[in-house]
Amino acid sequence: MTHPHTPSVFTDPAAVARYADGPRRNVPGYDSLLRMSRILLAEHVPDHGRVLVVGAGGGLELEDMARAHPGWRFDGVDPSQPMLALAAQRLQSASVPDDRVALHHGYVQSAPAGPFDGATCLLTFHFVPREERVPMAAEIRRRLKPGAPLVVAHLSVADGAGPGGEGGAGERDLWLSRYAAFQVASGVPPEHAAKARDKVAAELAVLTPQEDEAILREAGFTDVQRFYMGFAFRGWVATA
Repeated sequence: MTHPHTPSVFTDPAAVARYADGPRRNVPGYDSLLRMSRILLAEHVPDHGRVLVVGAGGGLELEDMARAHPGWRFDGVDPSQPMLALAAQRLQSASVPDDRVALHHGYVQSAPAGPFDGATCLLTFHFVPREERVPMAAEIRRRLKPGAPLVVAHLSVADGAGPGGEGGAGERDLWLSRYAAFQVASGVPPEHAAKARDKVAAELAVLTPQEDEAILREAGFTDVQRFYMGFAFRGWVATA
């Protein structure tokens, strides 16, 4: 089941095979983001807790958390079957036992009811249309125990317009240009980075940080705290 807004990079076999390199080329401090995410979860998730991973395709965060917390069990959900297959391969290569991870093809509505001790949604929300974000966040919250943490991180930049912006006109373009510059510094050819930047600007619903925080609160989360910023990316931890 592929979402109409699911980028072809998650369904094209060649692109899927190259996926593991992408987050590190695109996201400043990606490995540290993974470590921070599991540290935030571990503040509340017990040694033998259960974690929901939304957008689990590729398996990078699943592998990271499974290695660091051998008692945790995971349910991962993703709308791309090829990306789920890649996650399964990665976990098998990392010798993560099958009984610790269940992978589900679909959206968060396809995930078990839980209740889960914590959840992550990394590098996923920017692919979700604005009107679908509150319902999606609410579905995540519905599956969490009261007081459980949700860790999210995705593209989120100021637009410079009014009190919701974090600077003057052109602020959004500046941050997206820095996003492209980071890709170039990571070894991406400049023409490919420029194309990626234009694609993000034209096709993704990249909201402002204030809008992203408001979505979490409207979905019923409290204590929304920003813990990460890497050029055009932001990350928050919130409480169900």
